[in-house]
This record gives sequence, structure tokens and C-alpha cells, in this order.
Amino acid sequence: MTENLTDETVAAPEPATWLVYSDGASRGNPGRASIGAVVIDPQGTERQRVSETIGMTTNNIAEYRALVAGLEAALALGARQVEARLDSELVVRQAVGRYRVKNPGLVPYHNRILALRSLFDELAFKHVPREENKLADSLANLALGTPDSQ
Repeated sequence: MTENLTDETVAAPEPATWLVYSDGASRGNPGRASIGAVVIDPQGTERQRVSETIGMTTNNIAEYRALVAGLEAALALGARQVEARLDSELVVRQAVGRYRVKNPGLVPYHNRILALRSLFDELAFKHVPREENKLADSLANLALGTPDSQ
């Protein structure tokens, strides 16, 4: 008996998820600030790092700017399904709509996140403990010239 393989239904594989870890830092609030982010492809390979100063600003703006930088880097690398992991509970809860954005200074960055969301097939946000965000944290602190979190 011969099987007709052309009649078989093959399930499409699940889309591959990229990871974006991000963190913002400021020395003072407001103070000298920086961002750190790392993009990891679905195979677990680190594809891009972001580590830069962003001038004088608040910690929350630094957190948002780090997330934006990480998402933009993932998009540029061709990521379509992303899970953003960050230790800022405020930013995660605002990104998913659980908290309103009351601070007018955060509105442009929140709007940028919403705009980026529409460019991905799927974008999820996950709050992680600081211990699980060490690389992004170290990249933010490296930009400020300090090796460790303070």
C-alpha cells in the first residue's frame, strides 16, 4: 500500500521567540543616566548589545529608553516574535495596559512602545527579578563608567 504524502497536513512550527533584556540607570533622579539592552535570538545566541549614556534624566525615562533601544535593535535584526524582559515593574505594567501613564514625561516613550508593538507579529512583556537582568544592568552601568549596580 502506498501512502499519499501530499494529502497529509503538516502543522506549521511555532514562531521562534527572540528575547530582549533591558535596563536603565541613573545616578540621582534625575541624574546622569544610561541604558543597557541585549538581544538574544531564538537559538540562544546574543546578537546585539546596547550600552550608552543618555544625558540627565530620571530612572523611569532611562528604563523606557532602554526598552525602546532593545526593541528597535531586535526589529532591525528581523525579529518578529519578541519577549521583552525587564526589572521595571512600572514599565511592564504600563506597557501591558495594567497601569495608566500619568507622568507626562513618560508619554512619548510609552507611545513609542505602542508603535513598536504594531511592527512585531507578537510582543510580550515580562517583569523579571533584577538577578535575571544582570547583563542589561551591567551594560547600563558600564556606560556610566561604573562596573556594578549602585
